[in-house]
Amino acid sequence: MAGILAGVDQRTQLAGHNRLEMLLFGLGGGQRYGINVFKVQEVIQCPPLTHVPNAHPVVRGIANMRGKTLTIMDLSMAIGGPPQPDCGHKFVVVTEYNRSVQGFLVDSVDRIVNVNWQEMKPPPRGAGEGSYLTAVTQLDGKLVEILDVEKVLSEVVGGEEEVSSGVIEPLLASKKPHVLVVDDSSVARRQVARVLDQIGVEYTTCQDGEEAWQQLLQWVEEGRDIADFLSMVISDVEMPRMDGYSLTKNIRENPAFHGLFVILHTSLSGVFNRSMVAQVGANDFLPKWEPDNLARIVQEYLNRYENERAQVA
Repeated sequence: MAGILAGVDQRTQLAGHNRLEMLLFGLGGGQRYGINVFKVQEVIQCPPLTHVPNAHPVVRGIANMRGKTLTIMDLSMAIGGPPQPDCGHKFVVVTEYNRSVQGFLVDSVDRIVNVNWQEMKPPPRGAGEGSYLTAVTQLDGKLVEILDVEKVLSEVVGGEEEVSSGVIEPLLASKKPHVLVVDDSSVARRQVARVLDQIGVEYTTCQDGEEAWQQLLQWVEEGRDIADFLSMVISDVEMPRMDGYSLTKNIRENPAFHGLFVILHTSLSGVFNRSMVAQVGANDFLPKWEPDNLARIVQEYLNRYENERAQVA
């Protein structure tokens, strides 16, 4: 199993081409799930676990890995399923989200597949806000579900959503600026919206890059002056149909959106993303979840933009 992730560094060429590689795994039963390889550090046989008193019910224990303590969560339990029996015969997918490393206990690990984001579809409308899905796709005639791991981590670990009072500054704009927020995770959309609400910014939300791109084109067709109406785009990277890199490239290649400020807001590896920011033409990259930093970046840009407009006028 250790060799299943060999050569991950060579896969960066997929980014920016609306493609990804997924590690397929199971939680018991016939359903298959997928996770982006870039979020996976390694896959191991479940090590001996030490029970943690008063921990969240889905935390099966902690393990020592090369001198570091790793929290192991039962992913089946986290999405409302039964607990994994006999942990010693299961696998742990070690992942990094938002610069935090954790392990997810799974029943089995299958293989890595190369797919196009266009083949990934949003969850069925009936799934509702309580769903743990961000996307679904078909592989070998079978359904593969992409889980909203950010929702799982929010419920198990929690996260800061409030902007510190000392961070919020008055905006210089004469009218409320507008921001386009793009993320396939309902939790992430809510978190970004919460920050924008606190600093007094209006926004439109979209669930993936394709929906966001169509919204941008619709605003142009309606005759809106994008430079005057839209202040910035805050976009996730991993999304069905069209990822954040491809959305950014589309924006940069269309004269109607010249100068539009784009922030890539993602839980993927910071080093990798910073190199991609320059490649696709985004203005900045911000790891999730840092409400104070997001508020600072948004306020700094909006006030600088207003100052520049005032000087021109």
